[in-house]
Amino acid sequence: MAHFPVNHPARPLYRVLAGLIGLYILAFGVYGVVLTWDKGLFGRGSDWALGLRTNLAFSLVSVIFGAFLLVGASRRGNLGHYMNLTAGVVFLFTGLLMMALLQTPGNFLNFSMSTVIVSLLFGLVLLATGLYDKVGPPEHATAEHERRRHPVAERHR
Repeated sequence: MAHFPVNHPARPLYRVLAGLIGLYILAFGVYGVVLTWDKGLFGRGSDWALGLRTNLAFSLVSVIFGAFLLVGASRRGNLGHYMNLTAGVVFLFTGLLMMALLQTPGNFLNFSMSTVIVSLLFGLVLLATGLYDKVGPPEHATAEHERRRHPVAERHR
């Protein structure tokens, strides 16, 4: 079983970061839909929204994903933890895939290099928020704290 910190003290900060990323993605998606509504779903034009190149398909996916992240950031339980881990992996995978397809006809989401960089950055931040956003009973957090302060652990520092 993977080790995830439980009830991390900076958890509210991580939830705010995930929420801000979700808000940006939602705003980007809505603005992108307005800009590209009359163009093809997988258009390869030079449409830019909030600093990122887009097309209608990417904008629609961004609206859905932005709402998904906002829901995850607003939940107090472990749902947000799992949603952020999942979103981080999806953003990292999408960024790498689209970077591989950047200069090919397979660039169906109309990414630019700046869009790839933002996707990878958001993926890393969301993965970090997911790693530190786990909630558990207070006794789990106490047991983890004691395990970290164990004499064997202190010797290895």
